[in-house]
Amino acid sequence: MTLARILLAEDDEIMRITLSDHLRKKGWQVDEAEDGRQALQKIKTEQYHVVISDIRMPHATGFDILEELQKAAVPTDVVFMTAYGSVEDAVDCLKQGAHDYLLKPFDMDDLTIRIERILEIQAVKARYITLQDCCRQFRKPIVGSSQCIQDMHGLIKQVAASDATVLISGESGTGKELVASAIHYGSPRGNGPYVRINCAAIPEGLMESELFGHEKGAFTGAESKKTGRFEMANGGTLLLDEIGEMPLNLQAKMLRVLQEKEIERVGGTKSIKVDVRILCATAKNLASEVKKGTFREDLFFRLKVIPIVVPPLRDRKGDIPELCQTFITELGQGEKTITLSQDAMALLLSYDYPGNIRELHNIIERLLVLHPGQTIEPQHLPADLTTDGSPHHQESLLLAEAVSQAEKSCILRALQKTGNKKSDAADLLGISRKNLWEKMKSYNMN
Repeated sequence: MTLARILLAEDDEIMRITLSDHLRKKGWQVDEAEDGRQALQKIKTEQYHVVISDIRMPHATGFDILEELQKAAVPTDVVFMTAYGSVEDAVDCLKQGAHDYLLKPFDMDDLTIRIERILEIQAVKARYITLQDCCRQFRKPIVGSSQCIQDMHGLIKQVAASDATVLISGESGTGKELVASAIHYGSPRGNGPYVRINCAAIPEGLMESELFGHEKGAFTGAESKKTGRFEMANGGTLLLDEIGEMPLNLQAKMLRVLQEKEIERVGGTKSIKVDVRILCATAKNLASEVKKGTFREDLFFRLKVIPIVVPPLRDRKGDIPELCQTFITELGQGEKTITLSQDAMALLLSYDYPGNIRELHNIIERLLVLHPGQTIEPQHLPADLTTDGSPHHQESLLLAEAVSQAEKSCILRALQKTGNKKSDAADLLGISRKNLWEKMKSYNMN
């Protein structure tokens, strides 16, 4: 079970010590506040899963604590305790936003059960945050029956059973995210959260906050506390996609997190324990990046506990017919279907796919949208799949194609002028770094 952080606010010293000892024996991390003012100070600097508070205390009441938590919009549940209560008081507490209400004296085991129930509900909510995205993007099967794919399935099964860090490498568009998904959902952490962050799509200045979270007022615009991806993934798995794009200053902090299993929020002063399995994916050759000095050697070896290389589509062409049928079924959704003639399939099999599976997926999607018939012949395929000089080569003269080529050329020149620094190239082009990354991905330039 995830290590829960609990704030116990109780002005009666004997009661506070008794409760604190009991909660710590259950394996939870407990901070104590001897009055309402101390409790308010602690919730401004720390984030808790649960606050257990007496209602009547010196300097501030339990309702003041509840109000402050609601203003900060943090995912903390409040359990009130009181020796002076009635049914009406309990109903009023719940109406104001408290999760539960206990009348003193109460049974310690009853309190334990209530806290466990709260933590279970919080875990469900955390999984729900990424459930739809995971189901749509990451739980798709790895399609193919070639020997290299069968070998990779066997390796994934072995790796999933452990908690080891995995470095998934391969060309852009090969399906590295699907491999990471298969590892997570095949592991003992499969029922925990699965959180993904793309290091290439987040501005450098915001990446630390995205990973580790930040405290209120940590920087301009930080109007409230923010939970980072590591905390979101607590008890589950975190995929660091395009890890090769992580700035050097963050690489040092990442190494510490991997070694110490704890993080610090931006602007924070205390370490937070996290139980997260790390998966990394990259289209770059990190060994070459280490030689260039753009990636830390110690971090590289720390990540490369178990390496998995996803093969390019040109090395598994026997899977192309199966992939085509999968994409036709998936994209057609029963409304439209197409059949590939033998000659058209022969052309698809002879092509080398620099964009890998993503490129094949785009080809099938284009055919489903643009081709009015049911049978695809060679002349219906994109121009770059053929070399016979047939009329369909004139597709390259279309305005959209010309604009795409011009855009790609501008991006290449900007990257050359800035020494391949994507942030500077994005500024030069007048677009955001995320927009640049998306365009590079669409042109298979990552």
